[in-house]
Parts: sequence; C-alpha cells; structure tokens
Amino acid sequence: MIKGYKSDKKNRNIRKQKQGIVISDKMEKTIVVYELRKVKHRFYGKSVTKNKKYMVHDEKNISKNGDKVSIMETRPISKKKCWRLVTILEKFE
Repeated sequence: MIKGYKSDKKNRNIRKQKQGIVISDKMEKTIVVYELRKVKHRFYGKSVTKNKKYMVHDEKNISKNGDKVSIMETRPISKKKCWRLVTILEKFE
C-alpha cells in the first residue's frame, strides 16, 4: 500500500446533485440540462436568477426534451461531460 493513500470509500467527497430540465437530446448518450436557480445578490440582497447548461451522460437514451431530471457529479467522461443522469422526476407530455 502506498504511504498516505487511503482506499476507504468513506473518505470520498460527497457528490453534488442538481435538478434541471432537458433542453436537447439530439446526441447519442448525451443530454443537455438547463438549471435555473434563484440566489440573493451579495451586496443588494435582491433575488437574482442564475442559469447554467450541463452536458449529462444518459447511457440508455431514456430522457427526452422537456423532462425534469436529477443529475449527479461524476468522473470526467469527455471534455465537457462530468455529470450523469440519476432519475427522471417528471415526464413531459
């Protein structure tokens, strides 16, 4: 065993989880998820909306445009993909 190396799983960092809406499913095994959140401005205290797009790995191509999904951080899968699909919260009709 390497000195200073800990292989216990309990030492692994907690992975981030986010929710968003699928805005593109045209790629193979990849979806684009749009996250919209409200935060308070640091100085003025006013509510400000912030948004971001994430490239998400969808192994089985099960999610479609408009679905509300839950995603989790993972190891880098490609240059822009470091998130994976956990569950579909709501299906879009």
